[in-house]
Amino acid sequence: MGKWFNFLFLFILAAGFWVSLYFIFFDDKKGEEKSPGSLKGIHDSTEIHVDESEAETGETEVEAMVSHNGWELVWEDDFEGLHLDQSKWNIEEWAAEKNNELQFYSHQNLNVEKGFLNIVSKEEEKGDRKYTSGAIHSKDKFSFLYGKVEMRAKLPSGQGIFPAFWMMPNADHIWLPEIDIMEMLGHKPEEIWMVMHWQGEDRSLKSLSSNYIGEDYSNGFHVFGIEWTPKEIIWFIDGVERFRVDQHIPQEEMYLYLNTAVGGDWPGSPDHTTPFPVLLQVDYVKVYQQSGG
Repeated sequence: MGKWFNFLFLFILAAGFWVSLYFIFFDDKKGEEKSPGSLKGIHDSTEIHVDESEAETGETEVEAMVSHNGWELVWEDDFEGLHLDQSKWNIEEWAAEKNNELQFYSHQNLNVEKGFLNIVSKEEEKGDRKYTSGAIHSKDKFSFLYGKVEMRAKLPSGQGIFPAFWMMPNADHIWLPEIDIMEMLGHKPEEIWMVMHWQGEDRSLKSLSSNYIGEDYSNGFHVFGIEWTPKEIIWFIDGVERFRVDQHIPQEEMYLYLNTAVGGDWPGSPDHTTPFPVLLQVDYVKVYQQSGG
């Protein structure tokens, strides 16, 4: 009887020992498992908590929530589709009759590819013109009163090439006042012009302008923009203020215009040095307005 009692006692001790080991070992392993709402780096014990609702938010919605020093994004085109978004833009199709320019604006000189709008200017005959190019604008599709406008673009260069990003009143048969956010004469690719036009009391054209000489703006992408308020317009190049006016500020809705002209009174005609075809490449156009305004 004593022998069996001793055997039973030793069996209970052994069982208790193995049960203790089980809980010590496997409880520690459970503590190392990742919780469903966190991610842990392989070389970093810092936990990053992910809000699944934020992770599912679309890129456009995220952009719309971003505020830049009180400016909220209200309209944009980042040219991510396969074609130009004609709910946002009108395409010019005509032989331009202003400033003695030489181009025929055609839809065939526009394409959207790999996240860029490409406006191609060519030496080719169309209609009675020897050159073709492209122009788009947002008249009657998007206009606004006051805001911050930005375009990121790589500009074309060459004698007689004239890229521009500008604004006009959203009304028929009216082109003044005009805000030229960016103009460049192709034979001076390091010089950007910033201009305000309006009609004087004598109905003559009046202008305020400034130029900024920097690097060659045809060698890479740069951001050209303005901040337009009831009291002033400020021009920026790559986020740096370059010009400001505080008189004759437009007080009406305006639309966006983007083009490359060929020839004309100011740039002059192309010549044998002009490297046709030339390309205006646009990454995005964005418009912001004051928060709560």
